Amino acid sequence: MGFFHHNAPDQPSSSDESSDLTADSTIRQWLEHPAGGKIFRAMLEEAGQNEKVLAPVKNWPLKRVAGMSKGKMTDEMIADMVKRANAGETDTEGEGSVSIAPTTEVSVEPSTPVEELNTSEWRETITPGRFGAKTIIVTGAGSGIGRATASRIAREGGRVVAVDISQERLNEFKASLPDANIETVAGDITDSYTVADIVAVAGDTIDGLANIAGIMDNMTPVHEVSDEIWERVLNVNLVGTMKLMRATVPKMLAQKSGSIVNITSEAGLRGSAAGAAYTTSKHAVIGLTKSAAFSYTGTGIRVNAVAPGGVATNIEAKFDSEMFTERFGVAVGVMPAPTTAESLAASITFLLSDDGVNINGAIVPSDGGWSVA
Repeated sequence: MGFFHHNAPDQPSSSDESSDLTADSTIRQWLEHPAGGKIFRAMLEEAGQNEKVLAPVKNWPLKRVAGMSKGKMTDEMIADMVKRANAGETDTEGEGSVSIAPTTEVSVEPSTPVEELNTSEWRETITPGRFGAKTIIVTGAGSGIGRATASRIAREGGRVVAVDISQERLNEFKASLPDANIETVAGDITDSYTVADIVAVAGDTIDGLANIAGIMDNMTPVHEVSDEIWERVLNVNLVGTMKLMRATVPKMLAQKSGSIVNITSEAGLRGSAAGAAYTTSKHAVIGLTKSAAFSYTGTGIRVNAVAPGGVATNIEAKFDSEMFTERFGVAVGVMPAPTTAESLAASITFLLSDDGVNINGAIVPSDGGWSVA
């Protein structure tokens, strides 16, 4: 999960405040524009959000950030915003509530090109056969980091058991790689019957488990968190992870080999990245990872975790706490810019592969340097 970027201080807008705005104008330019700023702030306020949470993406163009609305901010809405801003019209009545605030895992449209999101020149490079003859279970495989990880494993010769709550997303993923060895299981990873189905589909040998499925909380501190949010987030992020580890480890013990990679988060390393429920769940995943790594040392099983920073995925968080939103605004200055799911998959697949042979019990921050800030 993650966010911001220490590369260089924010640059001032290259255009005059009164210059015409377009869909390619940055969020910074929109906020600094006399009419555009009023329109944009009113839209955020209607959604119960604050411009402070947009700090990681202030240098992104509006049309890219619009992807974080999951289709709610349409091309027509953007065109209307541009027209009214350039005409000096600031009446926002009927604008509607559009949630576009980035969170630990920033929500953007899957169609956003990788090169538009990366600030570096990194490009994914497939290693043919790296997962040849291996069976790897990947949860959350229908989208985001899970899909990117499952895709890379499949393209590197692995047999993937792709797990997601949505059969539709799984079908679309499988269809995107028609020549790959992909089997799908749709279901809730907190459900013991689903877990049993996953293990049965995997078969006698399970070479790896990537526990990637997860959900965000609503950015509430402990005195505001509801039982519903607390129980759901802890169930998916922690209990589901534990159940799949519990079900797969016996097979790994029998074959004297296996690699498990859990997904924690920057929220597992600090208290300023998410609400009480998500932060607790990701700290607990680290504890579970370290305990398992110690317990199975010498058995051939390696257990590690990756802690993402800001990642452009389809996970969306709501800022339901005014108190937390204000506190979060203080923390955003040290957060690196969001990266892509593919770059996270590179870290995860390294630990899953035989290249990670001497790594056990590690918590690997894949966060652009946020953890050292």
